Amino acid sequence: MFTIGDFAQYGRVSARMLRHYDAIGLLRPARTDPVSGYRFYEAAQLARLNRILALKDLGFSLQQVGAILAEEVSAEELRGMLRLRRAELEATMTAAGARLAQVEARLRTIESEGRMSADDVVVKRTDTVLLAELSGIAASYGPEDISPVITPLYAELCRLLNAAGVAPAGPGLAYYEDATGEAAADGGGAVVVHAGLVVTSEALARAGAAQSDQDGSAGHPVRSGQSGHLGQSSRPGTPGTPGTPVATGLGFDVVTLPGLECAATVVHRGPMSRILPTAQNLAHWIDANGYRSAGYARELYLECPPDQEKWVTEIQEPVERSASDAR
Repeated sequence: MFTIGDFAQYGRVSARMLRHYDAIGLLRPARTDPVSGYRFYEAAQLARLNRILALKDLGFSLQQVGAILAEEVSAEELRGMLRLRRAELEATMTAAGARLAQVEARLRTIESEGRMSADDVVVKRTDTVLLAELSGIAASYGPEDISPVITPLYAELCRLLNAAGVAPAGPGLAYYEDATGEAAADGGGAVVVHAGLVVTSEALARAGAAQSDQDGSAGHPVRSGQSGHLGQSSRPGTPGTPGTPVATGLGFDVVTLPGLECAATVVHRGPMSRILPTAQNLAHWIDANGYRSAGYARELYLECPPDQEKWVTEIQEPVERSASDAR
């Protein structure tokens, strides 16, 4: 047998806690000395102690713990409960981490106000590219809403391309459009998120992709069931407007994305959760140099190693001369 002190040490609890469990009848000592009142425990009682602590960690009150133990919950049932609780905690930690990243990004932006450098902003024309893509709806254009949508889209797109034997021929390129219809019914600024990877028509042909016009001129292009284009806006004739995504029959769509005639670009280094200071730096430059935004910025992922701190992304915002500066 073990003294209360030794048993507490093995159970990684305090002797005071064991006395409380004894007082409420949750974990009685195996023996109590009638003269000294000392409590003694057996090694077999560690199993009950472990269950008590596990159920407490699940959020049950001690009264509830006692009722559950009285029903003799099995080890397998307890493991299932703990797995569920672990998943809930992991989701909470992920959400908290995302919120912390946004707080840090906002703090960096505030700290850099008035001393942001715009030396790295370059105005240029971007090239037309052929993209394999998947798309989905984000509740807003904010990083906290974009990241949970775009990350699984890219993971699924990479899986589908690999299954089809189509190797990307260039970096990832994400672009955005206003959502319409049911997707925008709440009026919360929902956007269509397009996650794309540069591919070649030759690679698509070898993979057996369905043939169709890729310039958006097809009358009724077939759409992929997995692409999630419900709510996509259409602005034909607008410079830089994406072509119409067309189904390939391989689980993803393909689109010829027109280049931007005039884009203000800047390189962002680090995770996309901290893009806010870079984006606002670009906004200051656009305003100070007589331009105005002509749509959502695109994101060209130049380098995406496992360590997101080493990511290199080019932000490409379509711009045009503001009315007061137009010639």
